Amino acid sequence: MPGRLEPWAPAARRVLPAMRAWRMGFHQEPELSLHEERTREKVVRALTELNIPFTTFGDFPGVVGLVGGDRPGPVVALRADMDALPITEQTGLPFASKYPGRMHACGHDMHMACLLGAGAILSRSPRPLAGPVKLLFQPAEEEGNQGGALPMIERGCLEHPKVDYIVGQHVEPSVPLGRVAWGVGPFMAAADFFRLTVRGRGGHASTPHQGPDAIVVASEIVVGLQTLVSRIRDPLDPVVVSVGSVHGGTRNNILPDEVVLEGTVRTLNPTTRVTMEAALRRRVRAIAASVGARVRVEYRHGYPALVNHPGATRTVAAALGMEFGRDHAVEVDGPIMGAEDFSRYLERVPGTFLRLGVGISGRPASLHSATFAPDERALVVGAATLAAAAEGLQAGAR
Repeated sequence: MPGRLEPWAPAARRVLPAMRAWRMGFHQEPELSLHEERTREKVVRALTELNIPFTTFGDFPGVVGLVGGDRPGPVVALRADMDALPITEQTGLPFASKYPGRMHACGHDMHMACLLGAGAILSRSPRPLAGPVKLLFQPAEEEGNQGGALPMIERGCLEHPKVDYIVGQHVEPSVPLGRVAWGVGPFMAAADFFRLTVRGRGGHASTPHQGPDAIVVASEIVVGLQTLVSRIRDPLDPVVVSVGSVHGGTRNNILPDEVVLEGTVRTLNPTTRVTMEAALRRRVRAIAASVGARVRVEYRHGYPALVNHPGATRTVAAALGMEFGRDHAVEVDGPIMGAEDFSRYLERVPGTFLRLGVGISGRPASLHSATFAPDERALVVGAATLAAAAEGLQAGAR
């Protein structure tokens, strides 16, 4: 790419010791959504050491760094999430979480270290980029409802200077270490949540005919919800309905008068999203009414579907192909049904979300697992990916 003296990966390799130290610090002291105060302090300390100016918010633990704020070209934002999960770590790492019940089991510690690494190499480059680069350290991605992206947006993270493009990435065990996966269009699903409170008639297990039996009704609802997937929507339009929580009853010979079901509905198509909510409400009430039971339906929308901008994504993919080689910047076959509040940025600004490979043959790994331990060699690729993406977008806009 014109004007660059060398690829970004060698520069990222030089700051790998710092990225490892940052990552270890984040990993040892994980914090849950909207409680990332100490994490924010660590980010601020690192940005200060790198001489990168930053902004914080008194009532919210986000941080916005700014590299090259006086440059006239397009503004690119790079985002990393900050929060951990309520999981007790079982990795055996020497820098494992100090706190039982809290763990960076989704790689957000890696994301923050990569973003700091990108900030380091961008701010020290002998040939600075054409425009400013914002470093968004965002809390509460795992929160699932409002999340952290929307409060960041409301606090002006996409303004002053106004962001033209945005890029994010997430570690992905299914992608081999050393590769980065990209895709155009729908990339991740919208995730909505339901809570169903089934009311029957409690009593002795020997007289269920005096019902309705709330457990039987709830069981019929769990099975009935799956027909929404097989019979309501087009089979070529992906939908996932899952019940993840069932609570009811206190003893084997007592029929409870109430059972609570909680679950998610995941869709890619906005029209299907509306259709599925209406169909779920209708189906659940019909099942309950058919046996004389009652049900209260609570349904809330979570993150919207994440849709990668075609032009921005292809520009970034081309930049990554030049950085790592085309074999290491791979296009994915299709979307996944997980959700991400990075989607809220993409509703407002063209950009793309990438999958950073951390997969190693023979070493099984899963996000949100107590044993998740991504290889730190991915830090070099992650930092170089963000820097190359910012460069590519700014060069492509000229």
